Amino acid sequence: MSTSPPPSPRLHNPDLAPATNREWNGYSVFALWMSVLHNVGAYTFAIGFFFRGLNTWTVLAAMAVALVVVYVLMNLSGTIGQRTGVPYPVVARISFGVFGANLPALIRGVLAVFWYGVQTYLGSVAVSALALRLVPGLSAWNAHRLLGLSALGWCCFLALWVLQLLVVRHGMEAVRRYQNWAGPAVYLVMFVLLAWVLIRTGGAPGVEVSPDRVHGGSAVLQFASIVGLIVAFFGTFLLNISDFTRSSPSPRSMRRANLWGLPVNFLVFAVTVAVVTTGSARLFGHPVTDPIELVQRIDNTPVLIFATIVFTIATIGVNVAANVVSPAFDFSNIAPRYITFERGGIIAAIGSILVCPWALYSSPVVVDYFIGGLGALLGPLFGVIATDFHLVRRGRVEVDALYIEGRGPYWYRRGVNPRAMISAAIGAVIAIPVALIPAWHAAAPFSWALGAGIAAAVYVVLSRGGVADPIATGREPAHA
Repeated sequence: MSTSPPPSPRLHNPDLAPATNREWNGYSVFALWMSVLHNVGAYTFAIGFFFRGLNTWTVLAAMAVALVVVYVLMNLSGTIGQRTGVPYPVVARISFGVFGANLPALIRGVLAVFWYGVQTYLGSVAVSALALRLVPGLSAWNAHRLLGLSALGWCCFLALWVLQLLVVRHGMEAVRRYQNWAGPAVYLVMFVLLAWVLIRTGGAPGVEVSPDRVHGGSAVLQFASIVGLIVAFFGTFLLNISDFTRSSPSPRSMRRANLWGLPVNFLVFAVTVAVVTTGSARLFGHPVTDPIELVQRIDNTPVLIFATIVFTIATIGVNVAANVVSPAFDFSNIAPRYITFERGGIIAAIGSILVCPWALYSSPVVVDYFIGGLGALLGPLFGVIATDFHLVRRGRVEVDALYIEGRGPYWYRRGVNPRAMISAAIGAVIAIPVALIPAWHAAAPFSWALGAGIAAAVYVVLSRGGVADPIATGREPAHA
């Protein structure tokens, strides 16, 4: 019987330890994807593809191709968490080293903080619009501004901010329970919108959203761009899906939930969005691509209140899942002795205010260059992590060693794996210019895939020179 040294307090706390509670069953993961996709941001993201000059069925075919790719990649990434039971920053230790993992964790965490603030702000705009609709006298609260936001804006923003923080403060179990009903709730609003459109238009309005068409090479490029953009859209979750699948009871449960939650759910949602948008064009003379604006055109105050509340719930759901859970773990990973999951979530929440997201959202330069640049780093990180686990180590991980410093297969060189750093850097050097330089705009949708592929290829080549592997140590790898 082998004995391992105790875990280092610089690498371990109860939140970062392997999961013992496996309650994220198939429905919970499925509801997670519903929450991620059923919100204002995903609605406008999906409808944008129908204005690229392709007919609706070609757009749906491109979506199907992209979602099959995402499904495969998500299973590859989710398997790491499901098998080991550890969250994303600890997963990153396998390839980047026990201390080197802080870099990919911080990149993901900082990006999440910015989007946390932006999503909260967008949700607060909908709440502000509803408040003004119900109480017109509140318009006086918009007369004075502090740091670029009105008094009404601050009240609505902070209200959503507090609600999200309350969910996170109760841990991952509270997140799971919230997602279980928040994601499906948006379908109620979508079906209300769909029924309203069908009734007002006297039947099925069709699914052809845009009259414009492209042909030949331009059509092929648009098809490929849709595939690339959808894959990149899921780039954040492709990294930190292990934060959730670490608590999945079995690989089969995870794969089944990903199948229903990603390809099937996304396509149903996209078709509904297309029909609703086409109907709005017939009703108002132009397509309404913002669901909040469309809801506000319904001449029924109770329905308006209900729809706005549900969309707000959806905003909280996607924010908690995509932009709070990850930095909570990521910041905890930096100093586990002092930062718990709850404290990491509080740090992320405070950061989301300090970045003044209303100013960020109104500045295309900041969104494109700062947030876009960070986003281009996600592909190379995924390429290294997935390649190391599935190709180099072939799924063998010594979980206990992920919490040990000074020795072991993940210590590398003073806790950092130079091969992973070099591979990710080479992928980033290529991906970031492709994503940001205007002259390469046509190739920008492929920056995530390009960075991931190059980083993966470089890592495989560098790893041929030898890699600290659990097998090489003579110890039997442990699986969670």
